[in-house]
Amino acid sequence: MRDEATYICDSCGEEIVIPIDPSAGAVQRYVEDCPVCCHPNVLSIELGESGEVRVWSEHE
Repeated sequence: MRDEATYICDSCGEEIVIPIDPSAGAVQRYVEDCPVCCHPNVLSIELGESGEVRVWSEHE
């Protein structure tokens, strides 16, 4: 499994790299401010059984 993933900020369109913590569970959801524009994003992360990682963001 990868230890990093990326998402696109819904506010500024920048690609943001985030660390992946598998100890937090296979399905994760939390709010993180964009390091570029400071707008909050709700991040959803799904970790697949075969190691694939799916990340997407939504406006808070």
